[in-house]
Parts: sequence; structure tokens; C-alpha cells
Amino acid sequence: MVFPRVPLVLGSASPARLATLQRAGVAPYVLVSHVDEESVVTEAVSRFGELAPADVALVLSRAKCETVTTLLAGDARPQDAPPNTLVLGCDSVLEIDSEVHGKPTDEAEAISRWKGMRGTSGVLHTAHWLIDDRDPEDGGTGATMGAVASTIVHFAKVSDEEIARYVASGEPLQVAGAFTIDGLGGPFISGIEGDHHNVVGLSLPLLREMLGEVNVSWFDLCS
Repeated sequence: MVFPRVPLVLGSASPARLATLQRAGVAPYVLVSHVDEESVVTEAVSRFGELAPADVALVLSRAKCETVTTLLAGDARPQDAPPNTLVLGCDSVLEIDSEVHGKPTDEAEAISRWKGMRGTSGVLHTAHWLIDDRDPEDGGTGATMGAVASTIVHFAKVSDEEIARYVASGEPLQVAGAFTIDGLGGPFISGIEGDHHNVVGLSLPLLREMLGEVNVSWFDLCS
């Protein structure tokens, strides 16, 4: 297998995040962390107190990234995983009226949420955590860093029937905030303020800035 000059491991099961990177010329190796998100947040709250919505995403992105980095260093490391990598973990949450909204637990919750947010606006926070796991002789810095990108999302005044049919598609149950901008939910988003890619689940401009902090250019990730 041929790897780019600087391989990237994506610690996320999100097809949208993978597709976003691939469309930008990056083909990451995907290794899902399978962290218990509820436990991670509960532990963080017990240590630091109540978390702001953006901090919830940041705590989860860090947990995912660190778990994947540990997997790469242990006996369970996949045989086809690239060596000397950067590891990226991401998590997204929707903030409305200072409350955090992740994936809805069922259709009833998704319907209720959409009825509450139609005609309003929210902030989609996507946290990124990057660990430079490369060897020093290969330019590794050992850096670990996190950053959050936030985009304002304006929701259309959709009808009860539109909500019911959208939720019945199953898509809202799979994503943070119960909506997509690049899928079936696109017609129900009337506008955004900020980075479009961030709403999909990964801010390319922010990732590029983070790469610069470890002396890696965007094209170093491209095959």
C-alpha cells in the first residue's frame, strides 16, 4: 500500500467526514475509537463541572483521538495501519439556547427536536483533536492539540408533514443535531454563517491551520 508523505488516521465512523477529506484530496486510514461518549462526558463533568456545548465536543474529540492513538501503539494495532501518522478525532454537537443536542435517541425525539428548532437558528460546533504520533526523525513533534469551529445554522419553517417524512427516512437519527446539510436535510436548511464543511462534520480550513502548527502542509497528506 502506498501512503502519502504524512499519513492521516481518522478516528471517526462518519461517512460524511471521510467523504469531506476524500473530496479535498486526502484519503485517511479510518480507525474507529468506539468510546463510550456518555461516560466520557460524565467523567469530564465530575472533574470540571458543567461544560459549555463546544467543550462537550472538544472533550469527546480528544477521547476519540487518544483512544485511537493508543490502539495504534498496542497489540491490537491493525496490520494495514500506516506508520508515523497524524491522528485526528472529531465530534459535533448542535447548540440551541445553550443546550447541547447530539444524535436523537429515537424518532419521537427527532420529531420533537425539529418542531422546536424549525424557523430558528442554532450553532453547530465541531471539535477537532490532533495528535502528532510520528517519530521525531520523521518530523514528529509529539504535539497534541484541540480546536473548535462553530457555524450558525438557520432552519427553515418546515411543516409537520415534512418533519415526519424526513424523520421517517432515518437520516436524522444518525447525525448530531438531527439534520444534515449535504444529504436529505439540505432543503430544510435556509442558510448558514461560517464554514459549510464544519456543518458536515469537519472544518477543512481549521484542520489546515492545525497542520501548520506541526509543520505539515495540506499537500503532505495527499497521495
